[in-house]
Parts: sequence; C-alpha cells; structure tokens
Amino acid sequence: MSAEISAEDVLFSEPRPGVLLIQLNRPEKLNAFSNESWELISSALSDAEINDDIRCIVFAGSDKAFAAGSDLTQMLDRGMFTEVAKKRFRHWDIIHRFPKPMIAAVNGYAVGGGCELALVCDIVVAGESASFGLPEINLGLIPGLGGTQRFVRAVGKSVAMKLILTGERIDAEYAHSLGLAAEVVDPAETLNRALELAEKIATKSPLAIQHAKQAVLQSFETGLDAGLAYERRATVLLFASEDMKEGVSAFLEKRDATFKGR
Repeated sequence: MSAEISAEDVLFSEPRPGVLLIQLNRPEKLNAFSNESWELISSALSDAEINDDIRCIVFAGSDKAFAAGSDLTQMLDRGMFTEVAKKRFRHWDIIHRFPKPMIAAVNGYAVGGGCELALVCDIVVAGESASFGLPEINLGLIPGLGGTQRFVRAVGKSVAMKLILTGERIDAEYAHSLGLAAEVVDPAETLNRALELAEKIATKSPLAIQHAKQAVLQSFETGLDAGLAYERRATVLLFASEDMKEGVSAFLEKRDATFKGR
C-alpha cells in the first residue's frame, strides 16, 4: 500500500445492529477513489457476504463529498491498462453482485465513480446539498463502472444522454423527481436516515430481503416473464422457510418477529 493510501482512507464500523457502515475518508481528495480503496471495499463486502450478522450496508462520505470519482493523479500515474483495469473491474463486480441491500447516504458531490457507486446501491438517501453527475466526457472518457447502463435505467434515455454527453450535474431535488434518490433530507440527517433505514431492513428476514432485492433487480435484467418466474420460485421457497413460519406466528401473536435467515 502506497504512502498516500492507508486503511484509514476507508473506515468500517457497525453503528447499528446488523449494519455495516463503509465511510470514505479522503476529505483532501473529496473522497476520490484509489485502486487501493476499491480493494479495501471489495474485501469488506466479501467478508460481509458470508457474515450472517451483517444484513445491510451503508456507504457514506463527508459533508462536502460522497465521492468525487477516481483519483485523477493515480490515473495519470498508472492508467487503466491490463492488470490495473482487470483488478478494478473485479473489485467492482464484487460490489455489483453483493446480495444484501446497500444504501448510499449522499451529501455533496457524487460524481463519476461516486455517482456510479450510488447507482449500484439499492436505496439512495440524498442530503439537500447532494449533486450527481457523470463528467467523464470532460476527460475524454466515458463512465466505465456501469454508469452508462445504470443511469439510463434510473432516469431514462433522454436525461441520461444529456448528462453523460454534457458532463452536467443535477441537484438532489431533481434526482429525487427522477427516481434516482428515494428521499431528500437535511444534510445533517442524511447518514442518520440511511442508518435508520438500514437498521429497519436488518430486522427483516434475511432470506426474504435477499430474494426481494434479486426479484426487483430481475426487472432490469430480464423480460417480464422471466422476472415473474423468479418471483414465483422465490415465493415458493420462502413459504418453506423457518422465517416465514416465525413471521406469521409473530403477526398472529402480536409480537416482534425474530428472523434467523433459515
């Protein structure tokens, strides 16, 4: 690990039961991603995937920036060729395929890779200060971590084309009107609100939550018939689970359910 990059550049904590907070911590770089920070994040997610105690992930940055894309100085030094590119895409695939819910708590800039990280999350909570954009065109590049594909699915072709081809940004209220952000809150409450949602999700059946996430994602990746087929298979599987029996029993007995992911 280089002298400029350390484990402190990405902070990990468990501030609520069942919730892993991944906080980008390079304020002097507006939380720009380094190759090493991607490695720290993907490693943490690989561990969280097999840790039954972790049921939801929250990504956050600072008040000024969620993440301002890639570290441009590192891009100039190393480029995006062969092994560097393969490694970065491999880390990104771990994030993309992570089966548990992920929430982005966005204040300030979410541009380039930062916007793409928000896009890959399942829920975006935006502070009123948040701004989203994919400005890679200004560098002679295009979004390379899923932005061209996820942005159009999130906001539609015309808006996606406008923002990708011009490099312009949109504010939190406009992002909310487009469906990119689920909520807009006071910037001082962004992280708390994201953690509140994550904690609520963490109390639900892990089996049902993961199947629900995958069922929704099917709507972006397959046709209606295939998506409905997945939904029906998942429903049948969940009917045979201990969590379903616990959920129904708790409802009838007017008590909180205790789900165990079985």
